[in-house]
Amino acid sequence: MKAWRLLPVLVFCAVASGRTLPAAAPGAVVTVRNPLDIARPSETIVLTGAAIRQAMPVEDLRTVHVTDDASGKEILAQPIDLNDDGVFDEVIFQADIAPRAVRTFTLGAGPRQIYTKDQFRAYGRFVRERRDDFAWENDRVAHRMYGKALETWAQEPLTSSTVDVWFKRTRRLVINDWYMVDDYHRDHGDGADMYSAGKSRGCGGNGIWDAGRLYTSANFIDSKALANGPIRVMFELTYPAFDAAGARVTEIKRVTLDAGHNLNRFESRYAGTPAGPKAQAAGIKKAPGSIVAQDKARGVVRTWEPVKADGSNFGCGVIVDPAQVKDVVEADGNVLVVTAMPAGSNVTYYAGSGWDRSGDFKTVEDWDRYLDQAAQRIRTPVAVSVAAK
Repeated sequence: MKAWRLLPVLVFCAVASGRTLPAAAPGAVVTVRNPLDIARPSETIVLTGAAIRQAMPVEDLRTVHVTDDASGKEILAQPIDLNDDGVFDEVIFQADIAPRAVRTFTLGAGPRQIYTKDQFRAYGRFVRERRDDFAWENDRVAHRMYGKALETWAQEPLTSSTVDVWFKRTRRLVINDWYMVDDYHRDHGDGADMYSAGKSRGCGGNGIWDAGRLYTSANFIDSKALANGPIRVMFELTYPAFDAAGARVTEIKRVTLDAGHNLNRFESRYAGTPAGPKAQAAGIKKAPGSIVAQDKARGVVRTWEPVKADGSNFGCGVIVDPAQVKDVVEADGNVLVVTAMPAGSNVTYYAGSGWDRSGDFKTVEDWDRYLDQAAQRIRTPVAVSVAAK
């Protein structure tokens, strides 16, 4: 009983004596400004490791947590290792940003985040059992590209660096389920693979453009996953050297897809001898019945076409930097947007698809509106600042 009587006195003395209580862990404030008059749903906010560490002490970016100041709730964050060296370089998170809005978020440090399966909205993997596919998806779209083993597959050999499309009408991730059941050419309620890319550019494939001719690589020979959800999937494909108008050209293609978006970011790093390529082209297969539109001023080329298997419609779009556009042409069954490219430089463009049974696009006008706003968002990114709290 004596011990219990002394306890309040001890607590009182500690407070009254002016002893300093443990301080809250230092953090940082992220301010995001939308300079456009359009809403930006699922905007991906990218924070560099340097900016975070300048504002708060943190070593491992996997321990960074993000709180939405408006709701007071923690939101999902993903660290990114850009070069696969084991050191994380960025932290990304997503938020809906209203037109001309300013939003703030608080960073703090805590235990390393371990994600649950239901948090993943982006994912991709190398599929050995399907003759070297690399397949990837998010909560909107799914794609695949073809690896070396498919070139010599006895059943259906194919040599192509095309971008294939899988139509989805579910927000859940389906790649593993569809490969496991191996009946993904029929729609069982979630969508299906009803697109035939073949040797075309499919929906966003590219190549070297020279003197009115398109030169393309064979299937990729190596793959590397750099980020694999829950928000962003990012990977690289390495292609063997190929001939482009007498030059031997090599390519490493980096593909990035974020949750909530229909467009992938494609970046091709070309190198060639002796002088390397001068122009490249990214494009879309022109299927029978396709409605093609182009807008060089915005750097947008798109199609809207019927899906023979079920009578639906889908669109494919390519967005490039308008300042780099040289021409829009048709070649080898494709609609191509040709862009300038200094020798050895990186080429970046965006490409993706929209299906009228996905719930996101009912008409070609919906698809055009999406591409227009996507082009605006690409040209005018949000302004992001990080400051000590």
